[in-house]
Amino acid sequence: MWIDTHCHLDAHEFGEQSLALAARAQERGVDMVVIPAVERGNFTAVRALAHRAPNASYALGIHPIYIPHAVEDDLLFMRDAVAQAMADPRFVAIGEIGLDFFIPMLCEPAMREKQVFFLREQLKIARDFGLPVLCHVRKSQDQVLKHVRQVGPAGGIAHAFNGSFQQAQAYIDAGFKLGFGGNLTFTRALQIRRLAAELPISAIVVETDAPDISPSWVHPGVNTPAEVAGIGEALAGLRGEAPEQIARATTQNALDVMPRLRALMAA
Repeated sequence: MWIDTHCHLDAHEFGEQSLALAARAQERGVDMVVIPAVERGNFTAVRALAHRAPNASYALGIHPIYIPHAVEDDLLFMRDAVAQAMADPRFVAIGEIGLDFFIPMLCEPAMREKQVFFLREQLKIARDFGLPVLCHVRKSQDQVLKHVRQVGPAGGIAHAFNGSFQQAQAYIDAGFKLGFGGNLTFTRALQIRRLAAELPISAIVVETDAPDISPSWVHPGVNTPAEVAGIGEALAGLRGEAPEQIARATTQNALDVMPRLRALMAA
């Protein structure tokens, strides 16, 4: 059994195929897909899709790439949406939230400040409702970690982790798991492959970030949630372990960091 801890199954690239792709993933042993929202405008879509696909759950959040057009009222809307979603067993986390200091426009001083404000406010929502967070941490490992430490959400996942071993340990100490996906399948991704091979397996979850970050056998094509099984097998190869062991361990890790997901899958 595999869990894809980060999959944008509602993305426009999938058109009308989202449910079929979820079913195909389930055929390949992907028993759960977590669908994070990226802006206020797709909260309804991810919730609806999670209820239509038997192997899906969802998170609510505002992605840093959508911060330029976000307004403070979106945070009030999100807090109300989270309060209502707490009665929904398919709602499992806050996300996708974080900081992106890679895209030039987002690195301008005013936009960096706005990103930090939205991150902190969303971390507060997670803390107040006792929820884990799914964090986007591109070129911002230390900065996200600082705000996580200060606000104190109930753990989470550092999505598409690509930091140092020291940063990895800091996230682990903060109650986070580290998400690994298609990048680890490329031989040139030396640091990511070292991290995936040498970090404690108890710290690792697998993800696709579909339709993005396609594994080597799909690149440059569109990624899908079914590929998390192959990514997990590649992770097993890097670690010299059986895929079944990696599937059990990463599934357990995902359930540990997202207690509502555990309850959903146990129901």
